[in-house]
Amino acid sequence: MVSQMPAQPSTGDPLITARGLVKRFGDFTAVDGIDVDVHRGEAFGFLGPNGAGKSSTMRMVGAVSPVTEGTLRILGMDPAVEGPAIRARLGVCPQEDTLDVELTVRENLLVYGRYFGLAKDVIAERTQALLEFVQLAERAESKVEPLSGGMKRRLTIARSLINQPDILLLDEPTTGLDPQARHVVWDRLFRLKQQGVTLVLTTHYMDEAEQLCDRLVVMDAGKIAAEGSPLELIREWSTREVVELRFPVDETEDAGAKIEALAASEASLAQLVARVEILPDRVLLYAESGDDASAEIHRLGVTALSVLVRRSTLEDVFLRLTGRTLVD
Repeated sequence: MVSQMPAQPSTGDPLITARGLVKRFGDFTAVDGIDVDVHRGEAFGFLGPNGAGKSSTMRMVGAVSPVTEGTLRILGMDPAVEGPAIRARLGVCPQEDTLDVELTVRENLLVYGRYFGLAKDVIAERTQALLEFVQLAERAESKVEPLSGGMKRRLTIARSLINQPDILLLDEPTTGLDPQARHVVWDRLFRLKQQGVTLVLTTHYMDEAEQLCDRLVVMDAGKIAAEGSPLELIREWSTREVVELRFPVDETEDAGAKIEALAASEASLAQLVARVEILPDRVLLYAESGDDASAEIHRLGVTALSVLVRRSTLEDVFLRLTGRTLVD
């Protein structure tokens, strides 16, 4: 489908390098002095809530928003002076679909390919291959307007690949899609990664980051709070398992306070629970063995409406780093 070779361990210079990168809008600092390296063939993610600075960073990387302070190099070039040359080698999948709804699925790709100065026969060949790749070949002659949200998203991804980019930028690639459509998009992006395409994406979905990213940074208030692979971040900032305890809404805070007191006073519980987190709708116990922790809580007289033992996720990492959930 694309010409890139399968991803190999990176040994060359990073495709993207940022040092002390800052973006301000008047008195507001959206990105506050971050350092980032993205290597060829990897899937790199910016994880964080809305307003964390992810999209502002992506716009600078996409050479469409000037850097306020710091240095940024994309494909070895300075976006301040070589913006057009950088943009010609990028694929961009924006947060909002910008398809021409009056054109057919095929025509959207054919027209977009002309922006890169590609020959008509090259565009036609790539268009057919891309439509097959995103599973839209049977809808090639359909107008865009009646397509489902998932189909439009896949078409936007196909369009972003028409120039066979060195880097594919994806800003919140599955926001607004239902679970089934999200998984179809994930499958297409995973296949691109297998083919060696360098992916850079923003997301506030922890499961999306865990599915797609080789490495990521957790952003909050314009800063990088942590960096690593999903597994490395979970190992460093959380425990192997989490116990979710649900109580009546008006009793959650008191129940959480009681559990915190027990964790501080009862050695048997303190040995099992590394941390207690009280949220508005539930209490979280961080433990290596969730079953052991929940059993000990029950033995100590705490009765919850429901108990769920699950593995730690990147949302638990974010909660540990910032004190709030990814979707705040």
